[in-house]
Amino acid sequence: MNSIIIIGVLAAYFVALLVISHITSRGANNESFFIGNRQSPWYLVAIAMIGTSISGVTFISVPGEVGASQFSYLQMVLGFFFGYLFIAKVLLPIYYKMQLTSIYTYLEHRFGRTSYKTGASFFLLSRIIGCSFRLFLMSSVLQLVLFDSWGIPFEITVTIIMLLILLYTFRGGIRTIVWTDMLQTLFMISALIITIVAVKNQLNLSVGEMVTQIRDSEYSRIWFFDNPSDKRFFFKQFLSGAFITIVMTGLDQDMMQKNLSCRNLADAQKNMYWYGAAFLPINLLFMALGAMLYIFAANKGIALPAKTDELYPLLASQYLPTAVSVLFIVGLVSAAYSSADSALTALTTSFSIDILDIESRNLPEEKKIRSRKIVHICIAVVVALIIIAFNKINDRSVISAIYTIAGYTYGPLLGLFAFGLFTKFQLHDRYVWIVSVASPIICIVINKLTHNSLGYELLMLNGIITFIGLLLLRKK
Repeated sequence: MNSIIIIGVLAAYFVALLVISHITSRGANNESFFIGNRQSPWYLVAIAMIGTSISGVTFISVPGEVGASQFSYLQMVLGFFFGYLFIAKVLLPIYYKMQLTSIYTYLEHRFGRTSYKTGASFFLLSRIIGCSFRLFLMSSVLQLVLFDSWGIPFEITVTIIMLLILLYTFRGGIRTIVWTDMLQTLFMISALIITIVAVKNQLNLSVGEMVTQIRDSEYSRIWFFDNPSDKRFFFKQFLSGAFITIVMTGLDQDMMQKNLSCRNLADAQKNMYWYGAAFLPINLLFMALGAMLYIFAANKGIALPAKTDELYPLLASQYLPTAVSVLFIVGLVSAAYSSADSALTALTTSFSIDILDIESRNLPEEKKIRSRKIVHICIAVVVALIIIAFNKINDRSVISAIYTIAGYTYGPLLGLFAFGLFTKFQLHDRYVWIVSVASPIICIVINKLTHNSLGYELLMLNGIITFIGLLLLRKK
């Protein structure tokens, strides 16, 4: 892999992001940073949200996972679509009616200040760890294929990555990110398609022959109805997909912030419909790539790596043309950055509004903007330090466990919002945090007692336990 070419391409890529940032951040204030002055075109938001959803983890993991799970992930993607319909029809009307900037403000209106702060805190914890984990994976790949050979320490690599994100998000926030994430989504999908074409050409296949090879391979099975105990069982995957979407999109400030930047509710709903519809063919392409990579490795007699996540990086960097190697890096960076820049902006928004209350306090606009900028820098520093700490731990199983635990924290959000939406009860607000903390702990214990047999359905269990706990706190 020619590192000079890759550095040149990445430099041009970041120059393009900085140019977009410069243009879109003119006259920016807190409103444009938080919700883009509610002027974002819905079609740009739809494209940008695809990039935000498909992180660097997905970019690497989904093709590799085809070897173990075939195309069963499509069952979950089908559930995603029904989750998007729920968001469009139920959650977005509430958010727009209340003119929310932070969606967790809903919890304050519904239950009280403790519930509000609890929901926001769980989001902050989940997103900081999740963002750090995704950027850690991208940083590790870049360190391995580029910076190690130049003798650049990992800490410097992480610092450069975070500085670049800060440079183009610092002023414009969401108003900039809608445009940069749209560009990054297009780069990522281009890298995906061109890699599939390159593998096809290396195997001397026509498009029709490629489709036939995938269809006839052991990797193309989609539907799993025969074994309810299998993690790939249809109803487990479908329901998990729907609930994961509702929680990790509809109840997530990161994903909803782009929706709230649309001009009106109708535009936000159109964005959600088209974004949800586009998710199926894009994930199908990722799985088609995974099948082709396994077929290519078998055809060329290439030993498969011990970890499925290493398949795509291995073949792209060592066995496919240089252009594919470069595109792999660009696609990985695009996927990771479109997820990370959005997360950093959402974390800044949530901490500024939900924790510091800068919008509700009677402060001069200049002081509000200065506070938001300080928060933005501090969160970037915290994320960088966590990434460096992950590298010091140097144990992927421990890091994955930390990331998994962060995933548990979405359960209380599911329970809180479900209780608010589907009941009319009021709560003893001061005790809500106890239920919200206890629920993930109970789920961890249950999973350990069942020998880690639970999969994505843990999110639903977590939400149910939180809901039951809140019933015990209801006011008579």
